[in-house]
Amino acid sequence: MIKAKKQLDLLSANNDLEIKSKFLIKNQVTLYNGDCLDFLKTMPDKSIQLIITSPPYNVGKQYEKKMKLEQYLAQQKRIIDECVRVLKDEGSICWEVGNYVDNGEIIPLDILLYEAFRQNNLQLRNRIIWHFRHGLHCSKRFSGRYEVILWFTKTDNYIFNLDAVRVPQKYPGKKYFKGSKIGEFSCNPNGKNPSDVWDIPNVKSNHIEKTVHPCQFPIALVQRLILALSNDSDIVFDPFLGVGSTAVAAIMSNRKAAGSELLKEYYDIACERVNLAHKGLLKVRPDTPVYEPIGNLSITKNPFLPNDEVIYENC
Repeated sequence: MIKAKKQLDLLSANNDLEIKSKFLIKNQVTLYNGDCLDFLKTMPDKSIQLIITSPPYNVGKQYEKKMKLEQYLAQQKRIIDECVRVLKDEGSICWEVGNYVDNGEIIPLDILLYEAFRQNNLQLRNRIIWHFRHGLHCSKRFSGRYEVILWFTKTDNYIFNLDAVRVPQKYPGKKYFKGSKIGEFSCNPNGKNPSDVWDIPNVKSNHIEKTVHPCQFPIALVQRLILALSNDSDIVFDPFLGVGSTAVAAIMSNRKAAGSELLKEYYDIACERVNLAHKGLLKVRPDTPVYEPIGNLSITKNPFLPNDEVIYENC
């Protein structure tokens, strides 16, 4: 029995997913170590169902060269134009951004970038607020604890799988107390719509998914988008791949993955994480609510503490 288990472990360890560097629609995974515009030029028109990314915010991180704001917006416009070209008519683009900070003044990038999408005749379906509870503490303004996901579609005929991403009802046992439906459950038994405000922990130092990347996507955030806005075997593309959270979420969701990353260090980590996800060995924080109802109390869970360490709040 022990010998058989060792053989199975060895087989699993050697069962790496073949990661291609040249884009073909049939590829399961295509990851390119280089500039995203170079990679995009190799991709056919209308070949991608879903594009999810978080571009650099032009704040001088190690993976970006800070430039004048006008130059940054022009660069983003060129990339957005190419992304629209490769997007299917029923496809979606999700552009996750924060704020550009200049001498203590914040400039919301989602507002500045909106026009680049509108010039391509895309339609904004949601401006999703991603709320998180950990980050830098400001001394001269309130500490920032949210970023924005702009979800655009190319046409009115787009994929939206709401049932795939429903979240638990806050009061699942609530019933109608009057009218023709009295006594029946008043909420959808499959859960509720997540709404456009998402409370998902960000990836900080003690997060189970943490790598060397300073601004890493939580897999739960991107997987919710993938499940809602694409179907099995669709291609999900991230032009600013980083350490590969979008590609990982795509593989975990039975989709194909494509992405480009300029820094070799991040690219190598992305390849490793994709293979671990393929084998079912990657540690991830599941998309579970921070608040869970119990009777007339709600439990505030800290995802970084043991399950029995909770704070109780009156509803």
